[in-house]
Amino acid sequence: MHAIEKILEWGGIKRDIAFLAVSGLALLASLFEFAPAPFDLAWVAIILCGIPIILGAVVGLATSFDIKADVLVSIALTASVIIGEEFAAGEVAFIMQLGALLEDATVAKARAGIEKLVRLTPRTARKIEGLSERVIPAEEVRVGDVLRVLPGETIPVDGRIVSGQTAINQAVMTGESLPVDKGVGDEVLSGTVNQFGAFDMEAVKVGEDSAIQRMIRLVQSADAGKARIVGLADRWATWIVVIALSSAGLTWLISGQIIRAVTILVVFCPCALVLATPTAIMAAIGNATRHGFLVREGDALERLASVSHIAFDKTGTLTYGTPQVVAAHCFRKGLSEEDFCACVASVEQCSEHPLGKAVAQWHRGMARNDILPVERFQALPGRGVQAEVRGREVIAGNAELFSERHIGIPQNIAAKAETYRDTGCTVVMVAFDREAVGFIALSDAVRRDAAKTVAEVKKTGVAPILLTGDHENAARHIAKELHIDEAHCNCLPEDKLAVIDAKQKNNKQICMIGDGINDAPALKKSFVGIAMGGVGSDIAVDAADIVLVNDDIRELPHLLRLAKRMMTTIQCNLVFSMALNFAAIILAISGVLNPVMGALVHNAGSILVIINSAFLLQWRKSGP
Repeated sequence: MHAIEKILEWGGIKRDIAFLAVSGLALLASLFEFAPAPFDLAWVAIILCGIPIILGAVVGLATSFDIKADVLVSIALTASVIIGEEFAAGEVAFIMQLGALLEDATVAKARAGIEKLVRLTPRTARKIEGLSERVIPAEEVRVGDVLRVLPGETIPVDGRIVSGQTAINQAVMTGESLPVDKGVGDEVLSGTVNQFGAFDMEAVKVGEDSAIQRMIRLVQSADAGKARIVGLADRWATWIVVIALSSAGLTWLISGQIIRAVTILVVFCPCALVLATPTAIMAAIGNATRHGFLVREGDALERLASVSHIAFDKTGTLTYGTPQVVAAHCFRKGLSEEDFCACVASVEQCSEHPLGKAVAQWHRGMARNDILPVERFQALPGRGVQAEVRGREVIAGNAELFSERHIGIPQNIAAKAETYRDTGCTVVMVAFDREAVGFIALSDAVRRDAAKTVAEVKKTGVAPILLTGDHENAARHIAKELHIDEAHCNCLPEDKLAVIDAKQKNNKQICMIGDGINDAPALKKSFVGIAMGGVGSDIAVDAADIVLVNDDIRELPHLLRLAKRMMTTIQCNLVFSMALNFAAIILAISGVLNPVMGALVHNAGSILVIINSAFLLQWRKSGP
């Protein structure tokens, strides 16, 4: 059996295309007798297209008694050959292999996401031993070891900072767009990146217990637990086989004509039934591609048609994923806002921190050319920056920095800053000569079309959910702005997965759309996963069923409607193909159809199914 399976796997889609091309030409030559041949050229189609079907049926029956549509096709092929109807046998084999090829062409192949996750795990760690430092393999780190992490390095294990201050990029685990300031006593997670200051940490969770290893296991388990849709013809295969054999046997017994029995088997072959789904899927995939979606799983659109909720990641999906200045306030009398902004931007342009870069870019975007000379610049990891501008000391940073420098923040400035924090903004306080003078507020801006997209999604009957690693204020503000009724904040990868799992256990099918590595387990676990292809990580893309190539979420409602329309087309195809088959069966029982005519009639139905599916290529819902 192993050898047979190897033969079936040889060559893949390229082999099938070649076999179909040769078989199609052979059938035409057989039908119209273009050239003399020592044997009926239909045998070419029987051998190239029919033998794999028969072998597949034998393997399925012998290994697991798995009755699929190919069992009935094999019986019809064998019976047609026995009574000398080679053309009918070749034609049926050709049509069935065409349907199989269309189905295979819609199925995504190898996945590299888990391997990429594994590569995120640091291979080495800097272990502190007394006054010395030694580089060791990361797997040799033990709980309680003290490790040193330098700027730009990935944290090897979960732990707790024992000395030093820094800012950590936690996007891998939480999807947060902004670095998180960390100091003594704060927890850090493996796989996250130290952006600025060096620090020492005590290892708390190592090896398989670390955060990055837990996420790898989440992705693996979510993928393994995800059900695949089985083709309709295969779901009904057992009944089709029983009905076909019973009808053929009774007809033979009553009429005494074996050709009628064989004709029944031929017209009972579920060619149109097999083509009904993959042709519609292929056409819908073509439509989706024109609107910026890459469908990576063949049955993804089938599943998408039945989702009840769509879970949005915030950062990079509903927002642009980069901090932008939303407000600048100066409270010192006699100091203009222009001078205030020029001083702060002049200092921040020397910073490598994303917030500093955002302030400098914002200032340049206003076409201001008033950048001032900066002296004695100093970056303060996890706190902010300070420098001298025209003899004036400028400090820009967080509230902890102001507290350490004993710089008081007046009530009016603190109250105004708090209003921005309540909307999810990050606030950079500013002091001149150790006196607080104002602040700059930054936020991850919402995509321009996000509100309209969410509203259109609701119109399709799908309820939106917000899943984000950001804090409660940011989540609440975005949810209110976009009219999303259900929001979950402070979500780690396992939290997002748990929310989706809980809903799906309550028979609510969830579509997840996200962009970050931290979204990979949820994308895998969800009924349908959609990844942002432009800003999204490779791992998120590999975990998804569908990729939004250009990040234009405006097309998401169209995709949902297209999936529903596709299912309507499939249902119409199925009803038509079954009705035609039963009509052909009645004609076969009465002797009106012979095997060749029966094959032509029911294959004409296959052509009509393909034409009906083709209308999906240009479909788009018009009107409101």
